[in-house]
Amino acid sequence: MTKESNIKAESFLAIASQYKLGSLVTESSHPDTKNLSFLAVNDLHAAISALKKLDTKTLEVLYSKVNEISTLKDAIRDTFKSGNDVYFCGCGATGRLSLTIETLWRQVYRNRPMENRVFSFMSGGDVALIRSIENFEDYTQYGARQLVEAGFKDGDLLVGITEGGETPIVIGAVEEAVKLSKRKPYFMYCNPDDILCKVAERSKKVIENPGIVKINLTVGPMGITGSTRMQSSTVLLAAAGLALFYYDRSEKELGNTTKNLLEYWNSTDISFIGEYIESESGFYKNGDYLLYESDSFLGITIITDTTERSPTFSLYPFENVNEKDPKISLCYLYMPSSEDSETAWEKLLWRKPRTLEWPDINGIASMKRLLGFDFSSKVLERRKREGKPGIQHIFRIDKTKDGIEFLLEKHIHMLHTSFADPICDHLVLKMILNIHSTLIMGRLGRYEGNVMTYVKASNNKLIDRSIRYIDLILKNENIAASYDEICHALYDVLEVMPLDQSVVLNTVEEIKSRKK
Repeated sequence: MTKESNIKAESFLAIASQYKLGSLVTESSHPDTKNLSFLAVNDLHAAISALKKLDTKTLEVLYSKVNEISTLKDAIRDTFKSGNDVYFCGCGATGRLSLTIETLWRQVYRNRPMENRVFSFMSGGDVALIRSIENFEDYTQYGARQLVEAGFKDGDLLVGITEGGETPIVIGAVEEAVKLSKRKPYFMYCNPDDILCKVAERSKKVIENPGIVKINLTVGPMGITGSTRMQSSTVLLAAAGLALFYYDRSEKELGNTTKNLLEYWNSTDISFIGEYIESESGFYKNGDYLLYESDSFLGITIITDTTERSPTFSLYPFENVNEKDPKISLCYLYMPSSEDSETAWEKLLWRKPRTLEWPDINGIASMKRLLGFDFSSKVLERRKREGKPGIQHIFRIDKTKDGIEFLLEKHIHMLHTSFADPICDHLVLKMILNIHSTLIMGRLGRYEGNVMTYVKASNNKLIDRSIRYIDLILKNENIAASYDEICHALYDVLEVMPLDQSVVLNTVEEIKSRKK
């Protein structure tokens, strides 16, 4: 134990009561995926089917909430009617879905008067789309600060989105919106109110605040325990996105589209992704890499899934050309039609990037850092140089007039879609990519059963989650260790552990060695 790790452990323990979230539904284990890691290796068809069924149930919850979603639709309509703007914000997965909503809006309303009426921001700014800004989400004041800097004003509408319902930075933004605008902000989340009020005082304040409109979209446990990038972010993206795109249409039309999306997903055979999962996981096992090639229409959803793999499964993140990253990431976005990084970012977001030039955060969310994540035409040759001797395979995903086409070497599949709104195409692609990447990680041993053993302990919520998973494994081996003891061991391990290893499994071994 070093002095520094001891100080960090004690600092967390002093506030740990605010982040002990194990009783939340989004943190619990789903009974239908207990053996998912086994199925990913031994019965891929059954694994795909199990996760697809969870998404079907998620869309059933969405359909049951059409009436509440319609209230947000009407609030958006009234905001536009009054000449004001609509803002979406989130953190991590919900931050990425907020950016996705704005991007799709800009695609539809390109060069039309409504184009600049929707804004989004995520914890840490646009840089966080690719690289999580550690600990940023733990500060409510940062959410308020970002909201003000985004230009939010009286009469504007904020939709704050958080999977768990307890993210401090989103709560900070929503509470600031109450002060700045007479229009009530919306707060969207995926855990039961009674449980949230018991475990997090900050959540209780929001839930009991009559000046904030709440939409609860609890969909149950995630396919991978605690991995809210999956079912929770799917239902939130669907609800917020459909409310926006149907702002000038009736509740009946909103309901019909939601029903059509559910029926499409339920009846569509997605087993074709099995061969793509086998190929991609095989590349990684052979020491090769992958570039996800896309145009500006699907890029935002592809980059969301690929970048979320790093914090979920402790993979090396997308490398930055201006930084000395230890290794290149297994995969990367590739937009060959863009000649440089700035152009690629503008095509991806359909606007200029927004960064945080705050002196107090030392450039971690700055424009300079953002442009270092270069997924333009230059990425292929660069990664060929840096990834030697590994081969750079290319997985191309295109939007066509018939639907979405998937091309990976000998594998070609056209997924036919006929949705009128891009939000539905992106929801289908999101669910497919979530299943795809999750099962690849299962084949690479990045979780056990459905427990996220390779979770990256990068903020207070994830520190607590790691401690709970360590405790679970120790108890299964009849080894007793207190919460405080596990916490201190975890911070010791974090000081010396390589980035792509499991803090959970390494801490288990550390505690076992100390008890010999």
